[in-house]
Amino acid sequence: MKISSITTFKVPPRWLFVRIDTDTGPSGWGEPVVEGRADTVATAVAELADYLVGRDPRHIEDHWQAMYRGAFYRGGPVLMSAIAGVDQALWDIKGRSLGVPVHELLGGRGRERIAAYCWIGGEGTGELIEAARAAMDRGFRAVKINGVERMMIVDSNRAIDAAVARVGELRAAYGNTLDIAIDFHGRVHSPMAPVLIRELEPLRPLFIEEPVLSEYPEHLAAINATTPIPIAAGERMYSRWDFRRLLEARAVSIIQPDLSHAGGITECRKIATMAEAHDVALAPHCPLGPIALAACLQVDALSHNAFIQEQSLGMHYNVGNDLLDYVTDHSVFGYHDGYIKIPEGPGLGIEIDEELVSERAREGHQWRSPIWRHDDGSLAEW
Repeated sequence: MKISSITTFKVPPRWLFVRIDTDTGPSGWGEPVVEGRADTVATAVAELADYLVGRDPRHIEDHWQAMYRGAFYRGGPVLMSAIAGVDQALWDIKGRSLGVPVHELLGGRGRERIAAYCWIGGEGTGELIEAARAAMDRGFRAVKINGVERMMIVDSNRAIDAAVARVGELRAAYGNTLDIAIDFHGRVHSPMAPVLIRELEPLRPLFIEEPVLSEYPEHLAAINATTPIPIAAGERMYSRWDFRRLLEARAVSIIQPDLSHAGGITECRKIATMAEAHDVALAPHCPLGPIALAACLQVDALSHNAFIQEQSLGMHYNVGNDLLDYVTDHSVFGYHDGYIKIPEGPGLGIEIDEELVSERAREGHQWRSPIWRHDDGSLAEW
């Protein structure tokens, strides 16, 4: 079996898919994308194809090492996301060729399903409470919200009070029937993060994500050491070497590698195992499409420290197309009572609607991250 071609498809709402075809065996699908940089990653995938076409797709570890170490300049979001999507597709091919799910090849699943959460938002607290009710009506028992909008490096008590009130009203509406994770989204800086976290502690959030940016592991470590709230980070980290710094610094209680950014299944399985050795929980980042989610679930299936999975069904980014549109079986993830089931089909366990992918790729997208500014005109973290 040899790789015969590698094709990318830029599809709405903001995703990039890749299909790897073989001369005598099945095709495999992956999801390599950096949100807002889909064309850049597609070019990186095309560059990797120069090496891959003509080779046996089943030699996954060797291909991963060649794609990573064969580039003198390594790491970063673009290269690692391109590798991630290719890696997912290679595992899909291998599982399909043997008629088993990927998790069976990695050691066999240790769970049948995993808890899931969805992101919710709204202009005011009333809209947020309504969005939470809609999520609960769809069967979710956990949500994630943005803790703040914009926040200066040093901000006012008014900004702190507004953020706490937003979470507090949601907690008051649903009590402990709803788990609430809070994403600071890198918008809060080191001078303000401890202040805001201290005020949020009585509301008992499930976790706080990116209280400061992950390039400040020493500040994350200080925060993690002084709050009972679990601290999560990792969506903007791309390899086991990046995560090693967080783990050795005891900077987080939860890691959030993204299976479409951090080197795919091959790398994220290694990252998950590293975290387990530090007694750190795993909650893969995944505000993306069905292929990325299916890849996450294969790693969740056998990672003892995995406890919850992000997914994008109904997410505000999903304008034009939603998570399940591109799969032929809309029940494949089995959403029920706050859980997603681990797909049991061969490979990644999903079947892609190739006709719809080709049709929507003709439209494509030009999604870009928004540019925010503070009231004084300076650039704000989005």
